[in-house]
Parts: sequence; structure tokens; C-alpha cells
Amino acid sequence: MPGIDYKKEYKDLYAPKTTPMQILVPPMTFITVGGAGDPNAEGGAYQGAVGLLYALSYTVKMSKMGGSAPEGYFDYVIPPLEGLWWMAGGFQGVDYTRKSDFCWISMIRQPEFVTKEVFSWACDEARKKKGVDPSSAKLETLDEGLCVQCMHIGPFDDEPATVAKIEAFIRENGLKNDINDVRHHHEIYLGDPRKTDPKKMKTVLRIPVKKA
Repeated sequence: MPGIDYKKEYKDLYAPKTTPMQILVPPMTFITVGGAGDPNAEGGAYQGAVGLLYALSYTVKMSKMGGSAPEGYFDYVIPPLEGLWWMAGGFQGVDYTRKSDFCWISMIRQPEFVTKEVFSWACDEARKKKGVDPSSAKLETLDEGLCVQCMHIGPFDDEPATVAKIEAFIRENGLKNDINDVRHHHEIYLGDPRKTDPKKMKTVLRIPVKKA
């Protein structure tokens, strides 16, 4: 049995409709790697970050195979890749025409049994068995709170149209965009762009808000 699939258990977080909706996002634990630059750069920092995230996440998941399963372990499907995005230079929001100026935190949600001790163990295991350098990875809790989100279907470069729908919903519902130095544009990637037709790619777009 594949175990818990967070995408199916928490459809409000991972399967919104293509019309914007307000949501109160609970605190969640992630392995994160931060960086900057064009995510499409071949062999660039972003691709390296994603590789490290999956190496650590699979190390945690497969701990059951070597007799090192942590206390409280349960089987699960590794949750989807996510990312927080902003621009260098203090620009609030995301300018899709300036990908080289992107700043980002790439991340994968972890099950509830993953503590700092479990994360430290996974880093040591991945270093020894996979030859990766986990020094840039962190285990962090993200408490997003009040947000507006919407499913975007199509290429990443077409996201501004969905963001415009979200912004309209925010204005029409007594809310205010609350992107700042600690709350960021958030994306959740529900498909593998290497294998999925760009026209069919599904991405959850989430923007932090506050009451106007």
C-alpha cells in the first residue's frame, strides 16, 4: 500500500478549482533549500536544489527499509514540490520577464514524524549513500495563514493571467495582498514538467492576504 497521499487527504490545499478561493493554511513542516537565479538554467542552482530536496525526502521515506524508521513512522506518498518566489531588489510580487532576478525557496512537505533529529539523520545518510552535500537544506515550519489560491492549468509563463484573477478576487472580497519580506508568492507543482504537456500542467498559485 502506498500509504497517505497528502494531495488526496488535503484536497483544499492541493486541488483548488480554477476560480480563486480564500483559505486558512495550517502550519506545515518542510525541507527547504533557498537560492536565486533562473530556474530554467541547465545545471543551475534551482535544479541542484530540487535534486537535493528529493534526495533527502526519499531518504526519509525509505528509512523503513534499513531498520531506521523513526518513532511514529507511517508510509506515505512524497508530497509535491513547492516554491516561494520573489524578486531581487525589493520588488513585491513576481515579474515573469526577469527570471534571472528570481529569488526562491524550493521545498517539499514532510510527514508529521519528521523532527530535527530525523532530518539530521537523513542529511548524514544522504551524504554517505548518495554523495550529496546537504548543508544548504533546512527543516522549517511554514505558517502561511490567510491566503487566496487558485489552480493554474497551462505553461508557467501564462501564470500572470491566473494571478490577475486572484488579485481581482482579493479586491472584491475585502482583502489586501500581503506579499512582503516574509510572506511570498507560493506555487505547488502537481505534475512533472519534464513529462507533462505544458498545456496540461497543473500548478496551485497561492498569495498571502490580510483583511483590508
